[in-house]
Formats: sequence, structure tokens, C-alpha cells
Amino acid sequence: MILVSSRDEKKGEKAKEEECSGGCCELKHLQELILQYTTPGVAPPSARMIPNVKVEHKPDFRLWHWWKYGWFVASKATQMTGDAIVHTIWGPRKKSWGIQMTLMSSLMRNAGQHTDLMDIPSIRLFMGTMGGMGPAPPDALVTPVTFHVKKRRLRGILEEFDRQETGKRELSGEWVVGKRTWNRLQTEWKAAQIGERGSHTFAKKTERVMLYIHGGAYYVGSASEKRVISVPLAQYTDSRVFSLDYRLAPETHFPGPLHDAVIGYFRLIEDLHIPPENIIVCGDSAGGGLSLALLMYLRDNDYPMPAGAILMSPWVDLTMSGESWESNAQYDVIPVFSPKDHMNPIANYLGDNIDRYLMHPYASPLFGDFKDLPPLLIQSGDSEVLRDEIALLAHKAELAGVNVRHELYQDGVHVFQTFPFLEVWSRSFMAMHDFVRNTLHHLQRESPQILADKAERSMEREIDTHAALVISADGTETSVGVEGAKASLLDEDGHETADSHCLNCGRRQDSTWSSSSETDVDSEEEVDIKISVVPPSEDPSPLVTRSNTEDDSEVFPPSKGLKRVSSVSSILSVLTDSPPTVSKSLRDRSRSLHLANPVARRQSRSRSRSPFRRPLTPEVARQVESWSWHFWSG
Repeated sequence: MILVSSRDEKKGEKAKEEECSGGCCELKHLQELILQYTTPGVAPPSARMIPNVKVEHKPDFRLWHWWKYGWFVASKATQMTGDAIVHTIWGPRKKSWGIQMTLMSSLMRNAGQHTDLMDIPSIRLFMGTMGGMGPAPPDALVTPVTFHVKKRRLRGILEEFDRQETGKRELSGEWVVGKRTWNRLQTEWKAAQIGERGSHTFAKKTERVMLYIHGGAYYVGSASEKRVISVPLAQYTDSRVFSLDYRLAPETHFPGPLHDAVIGYFRLIEDLHIPPENIIVCGDSAGGGLSLALLMYLRDNDYPMPAGAILMSPWVDLTMSGESWESNAQYDVIPVFSPKDHMNPIANYLGDNIDRYLMHPYASPLFGDFKDLPPLLIQSGDSEVLRDEIALLAHKAELAGVNVRHELYQDGVHVFQTFPFLEVWSRSFMAMHDFVRNTLHHLQRESPQILADKAERSMEREIDTHAALVISADGTETSVGVEGAKASLLDEDGHETADSHCLNCGRRQDSTWSSSSETDVDSEEEVDIKISVVPPSEDPSPLVTRSNTEDDSEVFPPSKGLKRVSSVSSILSVLTDSPPTVSKSLRDRSRSLHLANPVARRQSRSRSRSPFRRPLTPEVARQVESWSWHFWSG
């Protein structure tokens, strides 16, 4: 028998760690974490939500409880005032935060500890009053739509729910179209009418249609409240967006919302005749998890798959197992509720079947199999409580062979896309623009088609109605109908206008938009991207510059023992002090992405610092740092 002292054990562990410099320890820790989400019915050891939890009812309200509301308002006002003073004197809690983000974080911090003062109707009223964390961006056409739910002969978990449909139940949503897109479509529709008479011919453009599923913890939110996302999504991607209103909890439990998402998708491909390969599914928070569940359901039941998906801070683990639920709670805007709390969204969403569905892949997609899913663009913030589970999602999908681009935005809170005053807001939508217009068509299995006349006419009938709303340049919504919309889309000289956000830099343009024929830069042509790489060494060699048409394997050589899939790895978007410089034309512009070694220090903001190795630990928070590619928009 050989006795080994603790000092010898530590030396041995250190030696093994040094031998592991090729990355096998990182792979081992990553695999161990992912394995925690593969055993059916078994929650990870760090789960904060367990299947057999018993939810407490809200305490009965008494008249003498009014003092609690006064105390809450006074204490919250004191906290926000203190945070504002600290922000002014010593600076923000996060480097890029302005006073607005500081106050928003202060308002939501510890809100989950005062649930005896709130219920779901009051939260819905509060969110509706706030208008989805801000007014909708200007310059868009919005058309509300209501439709009857038909039987679709659905299979799998939704078979019984589909059988119960009588055709009387209604779902609603709204079409969102940016001005530039609407003007272009008007021109094409007019040209088509002339072409039918044999006078002219015109070239049709390959169209993308977005199915947007809003977030809101499954029990709040609506399509209209999330126009702060759906409008810029339509503008930046030059696409028509259908924003779906699905049934909310606790009135409807899982899998009811998934059923509605499937119905919304089938309505696009069957009723409106839109090819699946032209559709991109988008969602934020709970809507992001629902979007991923939709993809998995379609795959499991051999239905046509969409071209890809954009997931903004997707909620994919209802067990709340990530360490970031605690480490980022002081920064994020998500209230953290006790598992037994009556406001806990998980208990409200799953209802009495929480023990059955808590780890179901359609409820907690992180427990599912991602094989054969379409390309994914996943965006998250490094200051949100869902950071860890989203990072695991991205890498689990990569290991399953999915083309994934995971963007981790510095100082970003949960669904930071709802805060237009943040600098990362425009960068996020520019990344969506690049994914949709320049990247996706290279990755998807079936190329997008030119929409048939039947599909165009179907969408035209739904969008151009008397119910159409125009969001003008000052942010006001006006119900003017399609004829009023045509008039409002003309400038003083009678020319058509375009979107208010520059597609080069994403910033608001003060001048009048030019006509669609002059600003149609959203072609399917690939934008030249130059990447400067810092090799993983102690003394970095000169930077290597390449075009994005080159093979990734030449620039990102896989570490020995660590699988590097061909899709894009996690990217940490680090804010710079100076704005990005771009050329006038989107076709001529190029961007420099300065990528550092995956194990480079996350706090490093200097482009000249050498990357270095950190001690490898199994915590997801540190795994996020070691996985992330750092880049600065230059």
C-alpha cells in the first residue's frame, strides 16, 4: 500500500492539470455538466426547482396590509435614489450602463421578495402600462390578425389537444413590416400587376418571413407589448414578421402554449402557403424556449422544418440549475422567486403536472436532443441569470452537430433587446441582420424559394387591411388603414420613405429615408468579414487576417482532445469606448472581429494583451469564460 500526503495529491492534481493544457479537462468538465441534463426524470444536483414542490397560495389581503405597499414604495425609492447617487459619483455597476439601466436594475432587484403584494393580473397590468419596457421603435406598419384554430392532425404530445379543436377557438397576432420593406413590396406588387398585363417584367426577391414568439415567463406579455423587439426585427432583417399571441399561464398549462406555437407555424406554411425554408422562428426568454421546443416537436414528428431560429436569452432549464441564478441576481432585471411562491412562473406554467413535465424536453429544452435542428443564432448577456444554461445550450447543440452562433454580450441583462437605450441593442439586431441576410442561406439545408403568387396574395390580404396601424417617426400609433398607411409613408415631396435605422451602424437616422429602390442593400450577397486571430500561445504571433469564406478549421485549429465543431463558437461582445466605423454602403463595408484564445481573460479589454491559462474548474460560470471568443467591433 502506498500512502500519499495531501500535498502530494495537490502536486499530482497540478501535474495532471498542466498535462491537460490541450483542453481535455475543459472537455471533461463540459461533458459532466451536459450529462446532468441527459438522464430522464433526474434533476441536476444544483437544481433550485424540484418536481415535487408544493406551491403556497397568496396570503389573503387585509385592509391593514396597505402599509406594506407604502413601505415597499418608500424602500424601493430609497434604494433607487442611492443607486443613482452611487452611479453619479463612483460610476455604474457595469461599465457600459447608463443611468437608465442602473435605475431599471435597481427597480427590479429583490422584487421577488415582495410577492405578497402582487398577483399575475397586477403584473400584467404593470407590464402593459410600461409598454414592454419602452415604446416601439418608429416607422413600421402593424396589422392585428385573428384566426380560427383548425384541426391539423398533429401527432405526438399534441395529438389529443388537436383532436379537441372544433374550429371555434381563436388565436391572434399581428403582422409587423418595416417601412422600407413595405415600400419595396408595394413596388413589387404594382409591378406584378403590370406584368400580368404583359407590359413589364420584374425580378422577384427571395423573401424571409419571421415567426416571432414573445417572452414573459409564460404568464405575461403579448405581441403588442413586444413591438420593441418585433419592429426592429422586421426592419433590420427586411422581413415580414408574424408575432403570435399564445395562451398564457395559469389559465393554460403546458403544453398549451406549445400547441399554439405549432398552430401558428402550420398556419404560415399551410394556410398562407409560405415555404418552410423561407421561415425563421424567433423568440425571447420563455418565447425562446418555446421556439426551441417548436423545432424539437417538428423534428420528432417528421414535419417540415424552418430555415433556422434566433433565440434571445432563451429560458431552457426550468430546474434553474445554473450558478448564474445567484451570481447575476444583483444585476439582472428578472425577479427571482422562491420555488414555493405563488408567483413562481414554473409552477404556474406546469400546474399540477410539474412532477411530470419539469424536465420534459418541450418544457425544459436543455434536457432534449438537438440533433438535426436547423442553424441557431443564440444571444445572451453576461449579466443575466440565464447566462449559464444558455451557454450549455449552445455547446450541447454544437456537440449534436447543429450550426450554432452563440453571442454573449458584455454587461447585457436578460433580453437586453427590450432596452433601446443600450449600446448593445443595435449591435444585437445588426447580428440578426447578418445571420438572416448573409449567413443563413449558406447553412440551411433547403435554399429559400421565391414566394409564389398565392403566398404573396395571402399575406397582402392580411397586412393591407383597414385594421393596419402606423407607428410614425415620433413613436405614436395611428389606426389609419392601408390607404392611410400609403399616405403616411410619403414624405413632403411625395416620395416613399425608408427605415429610420441605418443598416450599416444601426443608429437612428434623422434625415428622411430614401426610396426603397435606392436603399435595397439587404441582398443575399455575402458581406466580406475580416477576422484577426490571436493564436493560443504565451507569446502571440502576428495576427492572421482572413475572409469569412475560408475554412474555419485553418483559423481555429481544434485543441487536442477538445472537439471543435465547424459552427461558430461562443462570442463575447465587448463594448469599446469608440463607435464602430463603417463605410457608406453595406455591400462595401467590412468588419474586423478580433478574436482571442478561448481561455483568455474575460476582463481584458486591451487588444494587445496576451491570453493566459486559468485554473480549470467545473463551475458553469467559469466554463462560460473559457468557452467564449472575445471580439470588439472595429
